[in-house]
Amino acid sequence: MKKRAIVKELKEKYPNKNIVLIPPENPSEILCEIDPTSLHPEKSTVIAIVGKAAAHYHKKSTEIYEVIRGVLTVNKEGKKYILKEKEKITINPGEVHYAEGNDVWFYAYSSPGWTFEDHKLIDK
Repeated sequence: MKKRAIVKELKEKYPNKNIVLIPPENPSEILCEIDPTSLHPEKSTVIAIVGKAAAHYHKKSTEIYEVIRGVLTVNKEGKKYILKEKEKITINPGEVHYAEGNDVWFYAYSSPGWTFEDHKLIDK
């Protein structure tokens, strides 16, 4: 990932928003919390930039991914979906999924809002 360039662009477009690098030392996923759960627990919105996100599921939340830039590959419950700009996919609670692309940018809308407690990684 082009970490420095991505973080710089996010800081310019979304000043004072929290930026999270996953993992911090060598990120394959960068998140910018543009409408965080802390403001209203019923929903949240992040901009995600991924190389490859880890497989996971959510116990309670429904997510909608909407591509902003690039081509996003989403693996949901073992089925592959290819999304282009402005295309969306809905991920329901309990559905194992991960996303990957070449520094692809997308919105991740979550209802209720995203929390660490609801984000369950899948052991390999």
